[in-house]
Amino acid sequence: MLHTAVAPGIHRIEDAYTNWYLVEGDDGLTIVDAGVPSSWASLQDALRRLGRRPDELRALVLTHAHFDHVGFAERARRELGIPVYVHEDDAPLTRHPWRYDHERPRSVYFATQVPALPIVATFVRHRAFWPPPIQEIVRFGDDGGALPVPGAPRVVRTPGHTIGHCSLHFPDRDAVIAGDAVVTLDPYTARRGPRLVARAATADVERNTRTLDALVATGARVVLTGHGEPWTEGVEAAVVQARAAGAA
Repeated sequence: MLHTAVAPGIHRIEDAYTNWYLVEGDDGLTIVDAGVPSSWASLQDALRRLGRRPDELRALVLTHAHFDHVGFAERARRELGIPVYVHEDDAPLTRHPWRYDHERPRSVYFATQVPALPIVATFVRHRAFWPPPIQEIVRFGDDGGALPVPGAPRVVRTPGHTIGHCSLHFPDRDAVIAGDAVVTLDPYTARRGPRLVARAATADVERNTRTLDALVATGARVVLTGHGEPWTEGVEAAVVQARAAGAA
C-alpha cells in the first residue's frame, strides 16, 4: 500500500507488514529497502500512481540485508540495471539473507507469540522468507558522508540489528529512515510503539541500544521505520520509548 509524502519527497510502501521507501531527488528516484518479493508489483503500482517512470530509478539502498528487506533487490538490479548499495559489513547477507545472527531461537517466537502469527502467515504468503540472493552490490563504509544517489541521504551507522545496519538521514527533509534500528511494530511479537526488534532477529541488542544515540544526534522530527507507522514526534522521544520497551 502506497502512503505518499510521509516526509517531503519520501513515499512509504507497506507490503506484508514491511516498509520500504521511494525517495525523490532532483536527478531521479532512490529506492530504500526492497520489501518482500511480491513488492515488485507494488513498485510498478507506486510509480504509476506517482506519475514516474522506471527509467527514473537510479539506485536501491539497503538499510540492512535481512530477508524481509531485500525482496525485489536482485530483480531491480537485473531488469532495471540499478545499483544496489549496502554497507560492507552486511555484504555477506546479500547472498544469504536468511543466515543472520540472532540472540534467541526464532522457533520460540513462532511457537509462543500468538499475536504475531498473522504476520508470520503474511510473510509466508508473500514469500518473504525466500528472496533471491543479490548477485552484485556496491559497498559503502563508515565515512558518514552522503551517498551519491538521488536525495543524497547521509549514512548513519546503527549496527546491532545486523552488524552492517545503517540508517539514512535526510537533513533537508527533517527525516531519518531508521530501518530496523528502531521500529514501531515488532513483527516477531506484534507489539506496537517505538521499540527494538525481538532478539530472535537481532544480532546484538546491547549494541543496537547503544547506537540509538546516533539516531538522536540527527535531531529528525520524522522517523521512518522498517516495520510500523511513521513516528512524527521527534527522534529523541522515539528513542526514549524504544529504550524503555527494549527487545523481547
